[in-house]
Amino acid sequence: MKALVTGATGFVGSHLTRLLIESGHCARALYRSEKKLAVFAGLDVETIAGDLDDIAILEEACAGCDVVFHVAAKADYWKDDDRDSLWRINVEGTRNLLTAAQSAGVRRVIFTSSASTIGIRPGTEKADESDAFNLSPERFLYAWSKVNAEAIAAEFVAEGMDIVTLNPTVIIGPGDLNAISGSFILETARLQWLTPISSGGLAVIDVRDVARAHLAAVERGRRGERYILNCANLSYREWFGMIAAACGVTPPVFAMSDLLLEPTARFIELLRALGLQTPMDADQTRLGSAHVYFDGGKARRVLGAPQVDIPSSLRDTYDWYERNGYIKRDWLTRLIGLL
Repeated sequence: MKALVTGATGFVGSHLTRLLIESGHCARALYRSEKKLAVFAGLDVETIAGDLDDIAILEEACAGCDVVFHVAAKADYWKDDDRDSLWRINVEGTRNLLTAAQSAGVRRVIFTSSASTIGIRPGTEKADESDAFNLSPERFLYAWSKVNAEAIAAEFVAEGMDIVTLNPTVIIGPGDLNAISGSFILETARLQWLTPISSGGLAVIDVRDVARAHLAAVERGRRGERYILNCANLSYREWFGMIAAACGVTPPVFAMSDLLLEPTARFIELLRALGLQTPMDADQTRLGSAHVYFDGGKARRVLGAPQVDIPSSLRDTYDWYERNGYIKRDWLTRLIGLL
């Protein structure tokens, strides 16, 4: 099989590209930043420079490929307020890529979407693929961009194109260069027991299991279907306790009252208006009391069960960050450790 991977130098894309090659397939990697090509060191991978705005490059990249894995997206959406690029990359970029794949006669496209396009159920109920997006589009623009990208994919499916959509939950694991979900680990390693915990929870999966699901979807996914990729649903107390254990620090002890979430979100908005970076954005903070849980049963039955448990994934993530110099033991970290 010859496969194109868009966003190949990214977190999921780099793991998927490596897995393709290790599984005996031919991989072509679409990339934007040449400095990130180091992730392919030692791999026999064909590379092509370009982005999702250039249809001619996309057609060239798709030519001769059996399968296209459309992984590229703007995922670190909370790090800036560039909403135009979010829409251009995640929505219009998807249309451009699918147009190019259709023109090239690609047999199947595996589209990496997000579990954020799935609606949240009340309490601790787990949502599945039937739950429609039910958050505010204005406040959760990343999720809304992915909802619209899925709608574009559905248009192509209606025209006869073979597309399978994957909806991963929060992705962790080694190699998260941009510290997207890895910020949980970095901040806990820094703040240790002072890390505030809210009452909600999240769903999470290891990046290597996400890569395996992509490969399985080529043969076992059903055209026009979408699959939630999830390993575990954890309360934030469980989640941060696991992270603290992986980092070798005292687990968090302070529970943040739900009443403080909205004032905290407004304070974050003020900081960002002043041009200051924050580990989370305001709307993520507002979701702190929600149990954003998902049922990954459909993907387990069709694509296979996750192989990496979350404590192991967190240990691997922390070890990778430590080896690569991401763990900063500044004066605040040292002071907290003495208290």
